Amino acid sequence: MKLYLQLISPTGIIFRGEVFSVTLPGEEGSFAVFPRHASIISNLTAGYVKYHTGEKEEQRVAVRTGFAEVSVNRVTVCVELDKQKESPKK
Repeated sequence: MKLYLQLISPTGIIFRGEVFSVTLPGEEGSFAVFPRHASIISNLTAGYVKYHTGEKEEQRVAVRTGFAEVSVNRVTVCVELDKQKESPKK
């Protein structure tokens, strides 16, 4: 079973597709989302949104702030990108 992830910034869609897991930089610390995760809405702080597609190594996107909504194996993440940090693939 997989999650459907939409990762969006003000400039457009960063990623949209199925993933095995997503790790998000929450205000209380990073947290991971897997299939069948409880519904949640969370503010995000500076850090990395990480996700596993199964086809490649872990993907990372550096973010400054944002929010995430998890509902019925669907994760929507709206973020402001951190252009000061690179987004390494590992």
